[in-house]
Amino acid sequence: MNTLIAIIGLGVLCLLFEIFNLRKGIIPITVIGLLAVLGLDISEFNSPDSYYNNMIAVSKFSSAFSALFIILTIFLVTLSHKFYENHQAKLSDYIAIKIFLLAGAVAMVSFGNLAMFFLGLEVLSIALYVLASSNRASIKSNEAGLKYFLMGSFASGIILFGICLIYGAIGSFDVVDISDLSRSAELPVWFPIGIALLTIGMLFKIAAVPFHFWAPDVYEGSPALTTALMSTLAKVVSMATLFKLLTVVNADLSPSFQTVIVFVSIASMTVGNIMALRQVNVKRMLAFSGISHAGFMLMTILSISNAAGALLYYTAAYALAGMAAFSVVLYVCKNNENEDITNFHGLGKTNPLLAAILTGSLLSMAGIPIFAGFFAKLFLFDEMIQSGFITLVIIAVINSIISVGYYFKLIVAMYNKESNEERTGTPFVIYAVAIVALALNIALGLFPSFVLDLLA
Repeated sequence: MNTLIAIIGLGVLCLLFEIFNLRKGIIPITVIGLLAVLGLDISEFNSPDSYYNNMIAVSKFSSAFSALFIILTIFLVTLSHKFYENHQAKLSDYIAIKIFLLAGAVAMVSFGNLAMFFLGLEVLSIALYVLASSNRASIKSNEAGLKYFLMGSFASGIILFGICLIYGAIGSFDVVDISDLSRSAELPVWFPIGIALLTIGMLFKIAAVPFHFWAPDVYEGSPALTTALMSTLAKVVSMATLFKLLTVVNADLSPSFQTVIVFVSIASMTVGNIMALRQVNVKRMLAFSGISHAGFMLMTILSISNAAGALLYYTAAYALAGMAAFSVVLYVCKNNENEDITNFHGLGKTNPLLAAILTGSLLSMAGIPIFAGFFAKLFLFDEMIQSGFITLVIIAVINSIISVGYYFKLIVAMYNKESNEERTGTPFVIYAVAIVALALNIALGLFPSFVLDLLA
């Protein structure tokens, strides 16, 4: 609870920076504040508690994922100064929106009441709608914001309808009551319908097939830094929340529900990978890559009582690799609405360090050792084999092999093609974020038990 209050206070402080003409201090003070919030969150890790009649429930699960969200937000805020320096809007506005988005993310994994979950969801969603359309001079950005707003509003309505049906069946929004009564054989038929609607709405948020159609267009049209946020922080938040929701409402998934999750997982992996092979725009390629990874993450739901640690590890590995990759994309494309692979030609010669970082992050996403992405898939597959989903694991391995094709297409372009333009100096923050994110990814690969044991 203290973590959430501190985040909200920091967001208000960011807005005050502009009033007191402290623009130059916005980024460093915000980063320092987020590091302090991270320390506060870690201090609450072993102190589970509930607040305000269980509206907020702090647990190891919420604290661990909140720490990941805060780390990702630190990276995003650090990258903001150079990215927004030529924008007409105030830097404090962008930073404050990201901080309030973080508050919504923390609320989504810390809820003890479905009303608080929906409040956090809307705070996060509205912030994303604004950021997607924040480049007012770009028609693509305006289109992305409108498309995301319309589709996201429908998804939120479906989620709200599901919450209403669950309330009608249980008579309470409290997750403790819902968890206790969900195992009753006398619940009305609209309780499973409510669960289905909740699941559908959250599958849209993580861009899983068949609710993925918005993702490529929105990722391509949004400013590159917003795309980085959607691909990493927003996707991880939505997946962690879906996992917690299903843990609350139905810990023992029915065979029919498991079949649906298996189908969605396979479809997301396959469609995402096949469509990514055809892309020449890097942001669209990473969008379809994210759809594929959503399919992998959904596998954890099939072993929902044992896979919390595997989900935390997979989301951390994926998000850190994605953050490193987008740091390089920000440098190469410079938000000029042209993110084609041709922009990366010759990067291995003009900037070997950034090329190596992008190569490492792509290899991690593909599941190549020594990066954390390899071990994330290894531990996930092991969990699925123990749960009896061997066919699903075989299909997932095949999809991992397919993904190598489009990741290596970008790697080959960096090292085997000649550069078409002369690249100027690289901002220090690009190097800092890219190196730290990839270093953390490698550290997770070398010491996986540090994360896996957190939720054991």
